[in-house]
Amino acid sequence: QVQLVESGGGLVQTGGSLRLSCAASGSTFSRNTVGWYRQAPGKQREVVATISSGGSADYADSVKGRFTISRDNAKNTVYLQMNSLKPEDTAVYYCKLRYYRYDIERYVDDWGQGTQVAVSS
Repeated sequence: QVQLVESGGGLVQTGGSLRLSCAASGSTFSRNTVGWYRQAPGKQREVVATISSGGSADYADSVKGRFTISRDNAKNTVYLQMNSLKPEDTAVYYCKLRYYRYDIERYVDDWGQGTQVAVSS
């Protein structure tokens, strides 16, 4: 199992910025796609952005143009730069690593513990 640790959450005003980090253990991290997800109270967890091992990024429509995902494979870390934050961005943000485990011959998802982001109006 890969351990993922998120950090960087906090309370900001509308229009503010935050940078989240997801640090991982092991070499599996750099070879696989990592995603940022969020879950607001009473809502299902949703994907925010993903980045492939080669650096290709995809974003949810709701964050395009405001959020940027990046990775530093040398540091085993993925970042989520969040600008122009809105109250509707308030949620717990999680990072997820999906990778193939040859011992059980299937893909598995490892999640971090989450970091809270709150945007005040």
